[in-house]
Amino acid sequence: MALDTAYMAEILPVILGYVPRTLAMAGAAMVGSLILSVLLAIVRVLKVPVLDWLVALYISFFRGTPLLVQLFLFYFGLPQLVAELKAITGMQAAIFGLMLHFAAYMAESIRGAILGIDRSQWEAAESLGMTRGRMLMRIILPQASRIAAPTLLNYFIDMIKSTSLAFTLGVTEMMGAAQKEAAGSFLYLESYLVVALLYWAIVEALSFLQRLFERRMQKAFQR
Repeated sequence: MALDTAYMAEILPVILGYVPRTLAMAGAAMVGSLILSVLLAIVRVLKVPVLDWLVALYISFFRGTPLLVQLFLFYFGLPQLVAELKAITGMQAAIFGLMLHFAAYMAESIRGAILGIDRSQWEAAESLGMTRGRMLMRIILPQASRIAAPTLLNYFIDMIKSTSLAFTLGVTEMMGAAQKEAAGSFLYLESYLVVALLYWAIVEALSFLQRLFERRMQKAFQR
């Protein structure tokens, strides 16, 4: 059978309408992941007693289990233990799951970037009488952010693609919209091809912006 391009053109505006929701989910999860990952990385770098062990366990769990399993645990599993969580929506569970999952990966990237700062920077700050907290905020983290930025942007791109799992929680985003169109028309190839091309276009656009950002950062630090 020939590809029904007319149908693809018909559903394209429908699926495009869910692009803002997809980007909003990824953006909210990214903000939460950044904040959480910085805190986790600092605990690991400073080797805070007990907390360091708990953070290592957290990172091990979220890096060692599939994201889909984690989403199901948050949305279907935890409400059995905590009754208040029964009120959580699929959107909230998806954002929360994405945040916790990617924070585990981003924390390790940020920790590596912090440890990559020359030891003389730490020693110079200590000689000025700075506390470790002030040293991290004013000297170490700004430099580490430049090192970690490309990797963190890659995680954001991965996060956008991972929002496609939210439809398993009943969230209608790009993938959920394509699933509904396919179920109604039985034109699965066309429906999924449209959503695949849209994801591809978004990722390519973000990758282009990422390259521009990296070039600008390189020029800024070469001066």
